Amino acid sequence: MRCSSASNRVLSLILLLSGAIFSASALAQEPTTSDSTVTYPAEFFAQYEPFSVNDMLDRIPGIDTARGGGGGNGGPGSSSGAGRRGLGLGGDQILINGRRTAGKENEGNSQLSRIPANQVQYIEIIRGTSGELDVRGGSQVINIVLLEAESRSSFAYEINADRLHDGELKPGGKVSLSGQRGALDYLLSAETEPRWDRRKGYENSFLADGTANDNVSRVTTTDSQPLIFTANIGYEFGANDIAHINAQYEDGDRPFIEERTIFNLIGVPRKDTVQFDDNDNTSEFWEIGGDYEHTFSNNARWKTLFIVNKKEDDNLRERFDIAGDTRTKDLFLANFNRYQERIIRSSYSFAFAGGQNIEAGIERAQTILDSSLQLGLLSGSGVASTIFGGLPKVSNANASVEELRYESFIIHNWQLNSRMSLESTLIVETSEISQSGDVSKKRDFDFIRPKVDYRFDITPSLQLRATIEKDVSQLSFNDFTANTNSGDDDQNTIAGNPELRQEQSWRYDLNLEYRFNDDNGVISSNIYFHDLEDVINRVDVSTLTTIQSANGNIGDGERFGLSLNGSLRMGFINQPGILITAGLTVEDSSVTDPFLGIDRRLTRQGRGD
Repeated sequence: MRCSSASNRVLSLILLLSGAIFSASALAQEPTTSDSTVTYPAEFFAQYEPFSVNDMLDRIPGIDTARGGGGGNGGPGSSSGAGRRGLGLGGDQILINGRRTAGKENEGNSQLSRIPANQVQYIEIIRGTSGELDVRGGSQVINIVLLEAESRSSFAYEINADRLHDGELKPGGKVSLSGQRGALDYLLSAETEPRWDRRKGYENSFLADGTANDNVSRVTTTDSQPLIFTANIGYEFGANDIAHINAQYEDGDRPFIEERTIFNLIGVPRKDTVQFDDNDNTSEFWEIGGDYEHTFSNNARWKTLFIVNKKEDDNLRERFDIAGDTRTKDLFLANFNRYQERIIRSSYSFAFAGGQNIEAGIERAQTILDSSLQLGLLSGSGVASTIFGGLPKVSNANASVEELRYESFIIHNWQLNSRMSLESTLIVETSEISQSGDVSKKRDFDFIRPKVDYRFDITPSLQLRATIEKDVSQLSFNDFTANTNSGDDDQNTIAGNPELRQEQSWRYDLNLEYRFNDDNGVISSNIYFHDLEDVINRVDVSTLTTIQSANGNIGDGERFGLSLNGSLRMGFINQPGILITAGLTVEDSSVTDPFLGIDRRLTRQGRGD
């Protein structure tokens, strides 16, 4: 085939225009970095066809670090994490349109799978500190910015099914409706997923001299399908006033059965035991939260939020010895917990000369736990009772624990120059914990918690972060009262310790992060040292008739280590769609064991038990 010179020129022009369009498109899709913030436009994710915001985040290198991973932070003794009481300054590092969601269970991180990808304008990874942020103290903050329009709506759904071990098909799915109508924006969602699970396990136990004691073979079957409804509604009353209401309801029943065969290796003749556990668990949770924010004419900001929630867990365990066709009940264990929380938090922030910002505020959190535990054993010496499943009563514990805690805080944020920032925090925490029921006790606590966070952008790709922080752990209310131990068949209940004190620590962290050019990957390292006081671990609370342990304070300790995290695109082998993420943590620690009197590692990730 021959082409004329005119045709060649036309073809060349078409190819040139196509190349220009492609280049412009590629440029539009690339993330940009400015002022320690990496911005990913929605167009960047189009090639991956994401369904939700979660799918979009999975395509960002180093996102685990931004979402709180990386090691060295949290862990025992930390007041952060989903189980924290109150809100505090840190917590969930996810913002929606630059704002913190007024929720505990229904916070920003939990909404990521519910927000459709087509509603996102861009995603920011904020690596610096700022007085404008609603959360403080995170190594990085993720800000999801949604599309703005006078009127928009999006309906998304996902349907799936699980094929169970016995061949049964159980359906699941999620549906969400999001949009905006003038000053009103909304996100409504419902989801249910099959959580059927069948596990086979084996356990070998040995006596102190190394003699084999017994082998246990177990099969555990869990049949659960939680149902979750959420609603997030916002309304702009004007350019300077905005309010949000958030609600969530969850039905999370989790019944399970377990079949165990215990092979006794020391009896003569050998006697094997077959046991069957029937565990009936019901769980219900609801939460309502809201916030109101006003911006003054001088750009100062006042914000108040509230959260009210309640969770009830009711668990009944009945154990049977099986002999042929005969089933004999030898254990009845009923455990009920009602957990309630009421939080209100208000703060005022303003900027002044030299790129500085101050935020001051106070938070009040009331937390209440009501619990009861009834234990009946066939071997008990009492009279059989229907209250204890037709078995003799062994224990009937009841307790109510209430904490009223205030956190007054002041934060000074100083942008030293275009590459360096310094954020100083001072928190004064006062609390009163009262306990009634089997034990009546009231205690008061006061703590001062300073923190300094320094960040230096050595280059646009390389950032240094150094922090020094005084941290105070939050006591678990379940450690105060008698409770159950689902991980030990031989220990039906565990003791409480009303004398437990908070674990405290000074934390020193040095972090270095490097981002490759063209969004090809991230490498992050963190060196940390934690000086611990009043370490919480198991202590001996045995009586003359019962051998028992409980969580208690065992003295001072230390923890130190290095964590490395890397995320790399496989563009060098022409596979940029493949993202490899890996991490390594090397850690050591020291504490005096209260039972053996020796120096050993702290209990963490299975070590030290």
